[in-house]
Amino acid sequence: MPSDAFGVTTRDNMPAKRTAAPDVRFRLRITVGDAIAIGPGKVDLLEAIHTVGSLTAAARSLGMSYRRAWLLVDTMNKCFSAPVVRTAAGGARGGGTLLTELGREVVERYRRAEAAAYATGKPHIDAILKLLR
Repeated sequence: MPSDAFGVTTRDNMPAKRTAAPDVRFRLRITVGDAIAIGPGKVDLLEAIHTVGSLTAAARSLGMSYRRAWLLVDTMNKCFSAPVVRTAAGGARGGGTLLTELGREVVERYRRAEAAAYATGKPHIDAILKLLR
C-alpha cells in the first residue's frame, strides 16, 4: 500500500468517506513506568464503581470482564500514593466497592483537565473540523 507525506500507509491514499459526524475527544493518559496510572478507560471504571458500588456491576456496565476491571483497579491502587478504590468483603449485603477520597479527587481532577484541554483547544479543533469533508 502507498503511504502519504507523513509515512502513514493508507488504502490508495484516498480520503475516508465520512458516514457520521466527527467525534472529538482528548485521551489523557498518565503513566508511571510502564503502567498507565490513569486514562480514559480507568476514569470511566472509577465513575461506574462510584455509581453502582460494585466492581462486578461496574465492569458489566462497561462491557468488560471482572478480571479486567480488577486488574485496572489493582494497577491504579499501586500507582497512586494511596488506594483509589477500596473493597469490602462479603457479608449480609455481599460486600461492595467504593472510591476513596483520593479516588474521587483523581476523577474530578482528570475530568477538569479534560475539560480545560478541550476549552483551550476549541478554536483549533473548530478550524480542523472545517477542513474535513
